[in-house]
Amino acid sequence: MMPPRTFKNAPIGRRAVLALPVLLLLGAGAGAAQTLAASTAPAAIDRAVAAFTGAAIGTPGGARMASDPRLQLAPCGGPLAVSWHTPAKSAVAVECPGPTAWRVFVAITPAQGPATAARPAAPAVKRGDAITILVRGRGFSVQQPGEAMEAGMVGDWIEVRTSRKAQGLRARIERPGLAVVPAG
Repeated sequence: MMPPRTFKNAPIGRRAVLALPVLLLLGAGAGAAQTLAASTAPAAIDRAVAAFTGAAIGTPGGARMASDPRLQLAPCGGPLAVSWHTPAKSAVAVECPGPTAWRVFVAITPAQGPATAARPAAPAVKRGDAITILVRGRGFSVQQPGEAMEAGMVGDWIEVRTSRKAQGLRARIERPGLAVVPAG
């Protein structure tokens, strides 16, 4: 009985045939690594968004979270183009002009500064102001003059009363001079 041949003892031609699949697998792995290295890194998108917004990831005005590290985008031949995607500045568009164009959208954490700056400094209703109190329900509404017992902005809930001796009610300021009490 003849002992089985090992790779070491195989003839040269046979060694080449056995080694070819191994080399092909190694070559495919190297090609995949080159493709991965040649793709646009998610960290590059994060850096472009941070430079555009002037805020770090997770901070007000910056990206809500880092780009997914599994994201595989075609390599970008030039610098990334970054612009606001929404008028409310809640998302940023990051684009690659070519040779293989792509675009991703990054959500932005709302900035605290502009939201508070947009709010008017003066209250819509001041304590003691004469207002109209509107009771609104399904299919009906009743209004009568009243007085604001607190100051407040549009959308705030304040205490109001209909006469000097009346008990106070909670009402929402709908606009200057008008407070609404929802019924039922």
